[in-house]
Amino acid sequence: MASPMRSLLADPDRYLQSFRLFLERSTEHQCMQEFVEGQLPDVIASIGNGKSTINVLSVGGGAGEMDLQILSKIRARYPGATINNEVVEPSADQISKYKERVAQASNLENIKFTWHKETAYEYESRMNAEKKTKKWDFIHMIQMLYYVKDVPATIRYFHSLLESQAKLLIILVSGKSGWETLWKKYGSSFPLEDLCSYVSSADLPRMLDSAGLKYQLYELPSHMDITSCFTEGDKDGELLLDFLTETLNFAKTAPPELKHQVMEELRKAGCSENRDGKVFFNNNLGVIVIEP
Repeated sequence: MASPMRSLLADPDRYLQSFRLFLERSTEHQCMQEFVEGQLPDVIASIGNGKSTINVLSVGGGAGEMDLQILSKIRARYPGATINNEVVEPSADQISKYKERVAQASNLENIKFTWHKETAYEYESRMNAEKKTKKWDFIHMIQMLYYVKDVPATIRYFHSLLESQAKLLIILVSGKSGWETLWKKYGSSFPLEDLCSYVSSADLPRMLDSAGLKYQLYELPSHMDITSCFTEGDKDGELLLDFLTETLNFAKTAPPELKHQVMEELRKAGCSENRDGKVFFNNNLGVIVIEP
């Protein structure tokens, strides 16, 4: 009998609910913010040298929270320049939140925003159809490579759009994270429906080396409190389980044996650590900065 399990992406509202809860319960954005504060100034140190306009492309920009922090660092480094920031994001809901964030923010003079409601692949296809190759001084792809069909091809395409002093910044889950352990073991049991592929920072060096690209790697420590996942019937716990497995209503639709195995795995040292009676999932991130 076919499993009733369905991809979480089949229900966009529940996906966004679970994603917001993940951001609330994890140090995801905090650890990215620390990177933006500490390391990003060095990464962008030469991207705008001698330029009056700096072109920035955000691929999968989401609701713009990290984008605006990145832009503030670029503006601080190149105070006289105009920044042309284009955003590729397939979710109308996320774009509208991004626009609200921009409308409420101060200090955005000199920054021009353009949004494209499309996937990375749709952007590439449109540019190819229009025979356009716009070059960029800084491209970033934060937590979005899971949603492309061909990861190496996507990286190659966006890398080909870099100016001579530019950088391509990629952030995704670390090869040392609980995600890596959980997905390597059980990913094939989850209903991905080709909408989502499992890739971590451990997979990228091989791809980049074979393409002959130069890059730097950074590890960002992060965790997520998943204690509520172990309380039967806890609504938040069920949402987090959906997010961890990319499965709609995992707690209710997963075969009992799979559910039991996943719950056991989530408690183990490869995925999480137990502290003060709470379970903290290892949500470490990997950052890859690729040279032109």
